[in-house]
Amino acid sequence: MTDRRTFLAGSAATLGLATLAGCSSDGKDSGTGAESDTVPGPASAKPAVARREDRPNLVVILADDLGYGEVGAYGQKIINTPRIDRLATEGLRFTSAYSPAPVCAPSRCSLLTGLHSGHATVRQNPFHAPQGSLTANDTTFAEVLRARGYRTAVIGKWGFGPERTGQPSHPNSRGFEQFYGYISHRHAHSYYPSYLWHNGEEVPLDGKTYAPDLITARALDFIAGHADEPFLLYLAPTVPHAPSDIPEFGEYTDEPWPDADKGHAAQVAYFDTLVGQVADKLTALGIAHDTVVLVASDNGPHEEGGVDPDRFDANGPLRGYKRNLYEGGIRTPLIAWGPGRIAAGTTDRPTPLTDLLPTLADLAGAPAPTDIDGLSAAPLLTGDAKAAAARHDALYFYRNDPASTPRANAQDKGRIRRLAEAVRQDDWKLVRFAPGRDRTAPDAQWSAELYRLSTDLGETDDLAASHPRKVAELVAAARSAWVDDYRRKPFGVRIGSLPENALAHEEFTLEAVLGNASACVWTDARLTLIAPDGWQVHALTQPRAPRLPAGASLTTRWRLTPPATAPADAWQLRAVGTARTTGNASLRYETTRMLGKPRTTGRV
Repeated sequence: MTDRRTFLAGSAATLGLATLAGCSSDGKDSGTGAESDTVPGPASAKPAVARREDRPNLVVILADDLGYGEVGAYGQKIINTPRIDRLATEGLRFTSAYSPAPVCAPSRCSLLTGLHSGHATVRQNPFHAPQGSLTANDTTFAEVLRARGYRTAVIGKWGFGPERTGQPSHPNSRGFEQFYGYISHRHAHSYYPSYLWHNGEEVPLDGKTYAPDLITARALDFIAGHADEPFLLYLAPTVPHAPSDIPEFGEYTDEPWPDADKGHAAQVAYFDTLVGQVADKLTALGIAHDTVVLVASDNGPHEEGGVDPDRFDANGPLRGYKRNLYEGGIRTPLIAWGPGRIAAGTTDRPTPLTDLLPTLADLAGAPAPTDIDGLSAAPLLTGDAKAAAARHDALYFYRNDPASTPRANAQDKGRIRRLAEAVRQDDWKLVRFAPGRDRTAPDAQWSAELYRLSTDLGETDDLAASHPRKVAELVAAARSAWVDDYRRKPFGVRIGSLPENALAHEEFTLEAVLGNASACVWTDARLTLIAPDGWQVHALTQPRAPRLPAGASLTTRWRLTPPATAPADAWQLRAVGTARTTGNASLRYETTRMLGKPRTTGRV
């Protein structure tokens, strides 16, 4: 799917962006003027130049199954969310933000990697099979930022298997230095788990401790521990996902509701409090002006565990729930807050969470892969009337999920177990259903619906019959968005395959690649291989390149000789790639591979 890549670098100084933002293929910065997408709010004065001129701290807080209408800033009347509402008043509120998918795993994969579900590695929740996994070819926003010296952590729900350390899908392998929480999304369904993960180790728990409390404490400790250096915190608590477990119902104790609804309201309030605790910690440490906070949800509101989302008008004016491709299933709250950095206001720019990777990269002054679907929204955050963020030609969504819930199935008119796609282009929205779960079925066998969101936000008036050309155009866009095997350009460092005899005390060769899939020229590129003590390492090809143009890569091969006494357990090889880019900024990428059998818990 083609994107209009009209990114503007003119607002870099206001946000404190490094000169990497918006660099062209020849390493020069580029930018042109355009009309603003931002509607100023009550405090619409242009923010002052931030105190930190280089790299702001970045905090992404992702709720689990929080509906578009479940916070006061988006119309909620029953559940109180004063802390999020305050951030929305002081910051930028997105009214047309989208989760990349209507369910957890594909949404989070796309959020992390900047690829929509027609290109991403994980495109659906598992059908009675092992949890979907990221791969060594996936680049997350943590890997992009860590290359620029950011301290990185994911705390809460990771959402990808297997539950095993030393493998490519583990958070520590995908750019996060620190991890605390749940690896798989099935494990994350337990609010009182018998264990959580800390990096590569299981931490036993008593089964009576409320896990969100532990997640909150770890997140605040991480902020405090890295207040003097740029950091990325991806905070992914499991509230308000079912079940509605919470130690107390709080202000909702006496409501005449079922316990599931009381618990759900209390979970939303818990999330609101958590957001407030993060803001308070940043303020207390004196780094709020050095930080950008983004608050969003991974998909629409759920109706599981006895929760009635209609009691709370959880989807607001939108049609649909979690698992639907109607707006209620995929449109999400999104708030950007940064005192002195982000002007107050609202924007209706259609903004999928796939835009997070390039946006965070621009805020950090880090090069990002160009073969992603996300577009940077960083210029939009300044409130500068002379700047505008790039806009997508169209947004693509995919749904093939094993589960069904009554309200979502009713919205789909009994088609919840069918494969479905959606495309939004400007104000037009296509939703179409396959005859079953076969995406290759001829278009004539699909049922297509067409809506005009500008006049029909609730998607009640199907215009497909009166606009067949528009339907055909959007169907073609959906077809072109899907690629069975989306091949990526090398970005960062990757280690090639290892021979089966790598631990048989025989020498072998190993290849590593430093790939520059960004739009910037890299200079002084180097690859280094670090082997365990006692190993002999000899470079067979040149490990340096004075200049690495955009799209180029440096490939180096080594001959390795294990010591005769090498045991038959696991060993670690580490490849490190360094380079410099626009503004003489330094980059450092690294990856590891395990030789032998990594430790496992037997879980998937």
